[in-house]
Amino acid sequence: MSSITAVSFEDRTDQLWQAVAAGDEHAATTVVFEALDDGISAERVLLDLIASVQCKVGEEWAANRMTVAQEHAATAINDRAVSALSHHYAAHAAASRGRVVVACVDGEWHGLPARILAEVLKLRGWTVDYLGAQVPPAHLITHLHQTGPDLVALSSSIATRLPTAHAAITAVQATNTPVLVGGAAFGTHGQYARLLGADMWAPDAAAAADRIEKTLPSPAPVHQPIDDLPHLADQEYTMVARTHSELVRAVIGGLEDRFPAMRDYTALQRQHTAEDIAYIVDFLATALYVGDTDLFTSFLTWTSGILTARGVPARSLLPALDILSEELKDFPRAVQMLTQANDHLTGARSVNASDSRNSG
Repeated sequence: MSSITAVSFEDRTDQLWQAVAAGDEHAATTVVFEALDDGISAERVLLDLIASVQCKVGEEWAANRMTVAQEHAATAINDRAVSALSHHYAAHAAASRGRVVVACVDGEWHGLPARILAEVLKLRGWTVDYLGAQVPPAHLITHLHQTGPDLVALSSSIATRLPTAHAAITAVQATNTPVLVGGAAFGTHGQYARLLGADMWAPDAAAAADRIEKTLPSPAPVHQPIDDLPHLADQEYTMVARTHSELVRAVIGGLEDRFPAMRDYTALQRQHTAEDIAYIVDFLATALYVGDTDLFTSFLTWTSGILTARGVPARSLLPALDILSEELKDFPRAVQMLTQANDHLTGARSVNASDSRNSG
């Protein structure tokens, strides 16, 4: 690739970002069409232009430089840019390779990565049924019985959807259909994909399309979630998931006494705190499900950065973990995870103690 082309593509990426950030759908689709006119392939526009800009949208939200509403608007514009690309001209190859169903697991509303995969597969000659975000397992299985695809590709970005993803994986495999999974929920190296018994894993849409093109595996033998995760027999995951609301209320109720600074929080800070406590309980339950403390501690490390960016002191996490440990004192795996997470955060805070003090 020449340096001129590279600079041109970088310019197109910046133009798309500016259009998306400004909420300008017309400008965004114009950038996409001009990229095609420049001779950039439709697949590269999907994978290297639109997908990269969407990654930046997520980064800007995490850094508190985009509101939730702005993030949703930007994502919607990127989604419409994908639609515009799809219908701009007859770019798809003749469908001759087989049929793939692409869907997001139930509760997963980040549909754009799956949508991009669906379009890439169409470009490569597959018949694709794109079912969209938040597809309940029962509806997915009904569709499989009606269409008989060669493969199901499931997407999930949020780790708390792993229990639901597991149920979907085992249900699809019971129809004698192999399953490829992808998205951040399944781990940086696909460790949770393997743990949950998926037949294939891919880190992104490009890798997923390549792997589907290379081979279609036979589905795993029929199995139940408990077969993959025997530790679920202790019922800790079930009990934490069932008492989610009670646990959140207990933490919120105890925080003001243990973290007096909370009494001076603004309404917005209180709202963010309540939301983050709910997510903490969600991730604790998920970590119990997969039996991996690292999933929980990694989430808390990420959350501490989000809290700080939003003006909520990250040290408020520590008393929240203490309260949860007291509430779950009869659950040894949960207490161990909470203790290790507390130790992890305390070690992290010692490095940036002055930052933590200043944030309060």
